[in-house]
Amino acid sequence: MPKSIYVGNIPFSATEEDLHSMFGQYGEVLSVKFINDRETGRFRGFGFVEMDDSSAKQAIDALNGKEVGGRALRVNEAQERQPRPRRDY
Repeated sequence: MPKSIYVGNIPFSATEEDLHSMFGQYGEVLSVKFINDRETGRFRGFGFVEMDDSSAKQAIDALNGKEVGGRALRVNEAQERQPRPRRDY
């Protein structure tokens, strides 16, 4: 079963391919998605990697805190997004 991994504090110089090869050392990477700002389209410095369950655990343990491009990655199991309260203007 695939597991979604949150990856934060990604250097702005990194690419989705960089993350794919980094996480690929621990198992098959199913997908990599960087999150961009809705208004500007600029990369926001975090993303998600999808891997199978056992490989994901190994990758999280190995890569959390790893320095990449002068920044320590924050890597953990992605949490379900909480619904935001609706704002009526």
